[in-house]
Order: sequence, then structure tokens, then C-alpha cells
Amino acid sequence: MDPQMEHLVLELSDPSTRENALLDLSKKRESFPELAPCLWHSFGTISALLQEIIAIYPMLSPPTLTAHASNRVCNALALLQCVASHPDTRQLFLQAHIPLYLYPFLNTVSKTRPFEYLRLTSLGVIGALVKVDDTDVINFLLSTEIIPLCLRTMEMGSELSKTVATFIVQKILLDDVGLNYICATAERFFAVGAVLGGMVQMLAEQPSVRLLKHIIRCYLRLSDNPRAREALRQCLPDLLRDPNFTACLKDDVTTRRWLAQLLINVGHASAGAQVAQMQGGTNNA
Repeated sequence: MDPQMEHLVLELSDPSTRENALLDLSKKRESFPELAPCLWHSFGTISALLQEIIAIYPMLSPPTLTAHASNRVCNALALLQCVASHPDTRQLFLQAHIPLYLYPFLNTVSKTRPFEYLRLTSLGVIGALVKVDDTDVINFLLSTEIIPLCLRTMEMGSELSKTVATFIVQKILLDDVGLNYICATAERFFAVGAVLGGMVQMLAEQPSVRLLKHIIRCYLRLSDNPRAREALRQCLPDLLRDPNFTACLKDDVTTRRWLAQLLINVGHASAGAQVAQMQGGTNNA
């Protein structure tokens, strides 16, 4: 075990040295491949990280979070993201229900930089969990009501936060459990559909190919469900059939293919063919 890493992890348990240790470990975490197991199995360390999180709850409402406090807790969250990402600690992290400690951060609405950074870093921890296809993760997130929290960020977050939140919803949808959950009731489907539609409208004014890619993938996956496919025939945004709007995808073969398939699935075969033939070619898909 790396002696420098071991020393810094020990310093997390001492309130007088914790802040500097958080900063150093979060900066150097990529250099320590065994950091996650060390954090999880060393005495008192996870408790210390959770203390950092709980300590800022009183600053959430009314919103009094300072940049310094936000940076400090985000360093703790970066270490939890390590634990969520590592194959030896991911299940332990989930079984301890640690993501629940982050949900109050995703429930905030202040658009100041400290809050935006806090939401983005919290989403990064959830994003690390869903990157690996694991139905246990999806079941946990659905049972703890992550979807409404993601939808809130998709509506009011920064472009980067919207992108990460939409990626999380996309990964949930790509699991059969997630697709069935969202399509089980009209209320759930239309809640997701309304937010996706609102983001498409927003992208007409503030384009983002990266965000559009995730939105299209969510719609395409929804169209795999027969009931959702019928509903999308009525509520899919017209902009997705507008060549001027989708011209930004001309160099993105994969997303263009997704959009073409989506349009075909919901009964717009001619528009789908037009997307498929967009300048830039259809090879290398």
C-alpha cells in the first residue's frame, strides 16, 4: 500500500488535518488505484466523509452555502465517487445506502456557483454507479426515487449538470427494469417526456450536441416500449424532424443513426431516411 496514501487517509479521521487531507486525496486520487478499498476498510474514514456531508445540510435551506464549504464537501464527494466506481467497493457502498446522503443536495434549487458545483459533483457519484450495467444499482436508484431528482436537475441545472442527469436517466432506461418502471404509468412516462421535450426546446436557443445525444438516446429507448411508442407518435418534439435543428449531428454518425431509428419507430419514416442520409455519410456506425 502506498505510504503517502495511507498517511493521508489516516489524516481524514482527525478534524484538525481533515480539510488538507481531503484536498490532497481528491487531487491525487487517480494516482492511487487502491484508494477506494483503503477508504472503505480503514477505521472511521467513511464516517468522517459522511460527517463532512451532514455538516452542510443546515446551509441548504435557507441557501447559505459558501464557495469554501462547497469546495470542501465536494472533495469528500470526490472520494465517495472513488468508492462508488471501484469494483471491490461498489456493492458495499450501495448496501450501506450511502447515495441517500447525497439526495438533499440534488433537491436544492439555488443556481449560485457553490450549489451548482455541489449538485454536479453529487451527480458524478450517481453517474459512477450507473456506468457499470448492474440491475441491483438500477433497482436501488428507482426504489429511492432518483428519477424526480434527476428530472429537477434536467430542468434547472447548468448544461453540464443537465448532461450528467440525462445520462443517469438514459442508463436507467437502458436497463429493462428501468424502462418498465418509467413506462408502468402514464404519469411517470409523461413526467420524463415533458422534461425531455422542454430540453429539446431549450437546445433550439442554446445548442449542445453532447446533451442532445443523451436526449435522443432516451427517446429511442422509450420507443422500445409499445405503449410509450404510441404516445411518442403524438408528443415527440417536432424539432427532432427539423433538418436545421438536427444539422449539428452531421458529423455524429452514432447519434444520427439513433435519431433515424427513433423517427422510423414513431412513424416518421421519411424524416428518418432524411436524417440517415444527412451529409457526413452513414458508414462507421
